[in-house]
Amino acid sequence: MRGLTIDGMRFLLTKRFNSVISRPKRVLTSKKSIITKKPIKDIQPKTPARTRFAPSPTGLLHIGSLRTALYNYLLAKSTGGSFLLRLEDTDQNRLVPGAEKNIYESLSWCGIHYDEGPGVNDEKNGPFRQSDRTEIYQRYTNKLLDSGHAYRCFCTKERLDGLRESAQKLQPPTTASYDRQCSHLSEEQVRVKLDQKVPFTIRLKSPEKYPPFEDLLHGKLDMQPQINLNDRRYDDPILVKSDALPTYHFANVVDDHLMDITHVVRGEEWLPSTPKHIALYHAFGWNPPQFIHIPLLTSATDKKLSKRKGDADVMALRTKGVLPEALVNFSVLFGWSPPREEAAKNHECFSLPDLVRLFNLNNLTKGNAKVDEKKLWFFNKHYLTMRLHVPEQLDEMAHELLESMQSLYPSVTVLQIKRALELVGSSLNTPNELATEFPYLFSKPQYERNQYVREFIQKQDLYQIKTLLQKMEGKMSTENSVLAVIESLSKDTGIRKNVIFEAARFALTGSVPGVKLPLLIDFLGADEANSRIVEALDKLDSVLCLKGEE
Repeated sequence: MRGLTIDGMRFLLTKRFNSVISRPKRVLTSKKSIITKKPIKDIQPKTPARTRFAPSPTGLLHIGSLRTALYNYLLAKSTGGSFLLRLEDTDQNRLVPGAEKNIYESLSWCGIHYDEGPGVNDEKNGPFRQSDRTEIYQRYTNKLLDSGHAYRCFCTKERLDGLRESAQKLQPPTTASYDRQCSHLSEEQVRVKLDQKVPFTIRLKSPEKYPPFEDLLHGKLDMQPQINLNDRRYDDPILVKSDALPTYHFANVVDDHLMDITHVVRGEEWLPSTPKHIALYHAFGWNPPQFIHIPLLTSATDKKLSKRKGDADVMALRTKGVLPEALVNFSVLFGWSPPREEAAKNHECFSLPDLVRLFNLNNLTKGNAKVDEKKLWFFNKHYLTMRLHVPEQLDEMAHELLESMQSLYPSVTVLQIKRALELVGSSLNTPNELATEFPYLFSKPQYERNQYVREFIQKQDLYQIKTLLQKMEGKMSTENSVLAVIESLSKDTGIRKNVIFEAARFALTGSVPGVKLPLLIDFLGADEANSRIVEALDKLDSVLCLKGEE
């Protein structure tokens, strides 16, 4: 640390946000509980909140983005307000085909329906796709230029790259790099460059000091860029790019104001950008909305959850068999906790209507939220079991499984799937496991590729098993008859009932454990059960024949 100034040391200590953060002394109303890390001050709105979810269609909707959408939705609905969807698609180079459709499908699947957005009540505040709002942004760009709060920057990429490189070498280092050369151009110089068609961006002329701001979760924050006073650079963010499209900072502020957004719930990673947004609101003479920056999501090893990880997007989780109720319940707990008595009573299992009733900003928590999939599978099993007892939901599950099931078992029907779910659904973690964990419900045993069969053949007296199966043939017809046949066989032959059960399971499932035999016979039906016994006898004959040759 030798040789560093006080400013340099402060920069290194606060590099998480690439800015200097000083926290003014808290007044009593903004204290935080030391034990719960929750606000003592009541921060829940007393009037209807108007919130928005504003994703960029640059990738598939991620579980972190789902949580942001969910918190905004719940805040609006719990206060009797409105929830908007806006697409921030101004970064045209990063748009991913199909990403916009994925956003709609993911939200709809999770039951998160917007009150205003693309194609929904968009007459007053629309359009809700930022690429369709360029004329609006142009009007507000001109206002900033006319008021002197913004200026055109004609600097080339090469010059800007050089400024960034030199800024990094300064001691103490600086997080701002631009030298404001273009802010000093005269009107005549600007007009000449415009006539010459010189490409330009538009920058905010940031204040000498960003004003402190209040975050409902974190309290009062004062975040300033690190400046080297010996070589002054300025944190003047670009508002409009050279292609005339706005940056996130500019479009975000203009849209939130024009759409009457009262509360912005977004990830903690946006905290460093908030002073810029506040400065923009002040430049326009507008009141900013209330900000709530929620914790980062991290993996079980405390690494930031990657948005690029394929199995973390909503539709990928759906494909894996995750139910929407489970995913919503799982996601809401990343930074919010329900009232203690409600959590204890329901084991933290809450439907979306329950969450609307319970959601309150006072129950937000700080600190990174770990994503532990074990909890997801707990919720999934809970909601799967609940669905089994609701005929409409059971029917819906069966229809959703039909296509994937038929790819493995072409003749399977919706009725068979429903009956199978009723039979074994309570033992599944996901509906998808029906096909992989209980294959014998839909097809005859695969004797040749079965470890259970190999173990059975090695340890059993196959002549005895053959005799038992011959006596069972044609007699397995109903649930009650199975027990009667096994009881009778044990009495007549003196063979223990567990051996007889194992013989029957060998024939019916290929020795795969699972469904109780009486219930299995009832599911398969007499014809299928006896057909499998005949095939099992053929398998035994071939095995005994090979042993005889040895």
